Amino acid sequence: MSDNIVHLTDDNFETEVIKSSVPVLVDFWAIWCGPCKLITPELEKLAAEKSSDVLKIGKMNVDENRDTAIKYGISSIPTLLLFKGGDVVKKLVGAMGKDRILSEIEKLI
Repeated sequence: MSDNIVHLTDDNFETEVIKSSVPVLVDFWAIWCGPCKLITPELEKLAAEKSSDVLKIGKMNVDENRDTAIKYGISSIPTLLLFKGGDVVKKLVGAMGKDRILSEIEKLI
């Protein structure tokens, strides 16, 4: 995983996401999920393009962090949630390219 992407857990979610001073794009994924593997390089490209003081990107393994996944109603993966000010402001489901992700969140970040 890229140095620009934060590894999220149930334990650090509140600090890294809810209390973040910048918007956070969270990728809910699992190791066995094929489409999740397709979206990872796209998120790494996005993380390389966007400064961490504009957008933070994090990945959360749903198998290892069930509490947070359940709290946010994650039923399909990959699911991307964009948090701003601690609230979910956008939900994207399924694998997609960096340009589509950016076009979906650009006006919100």
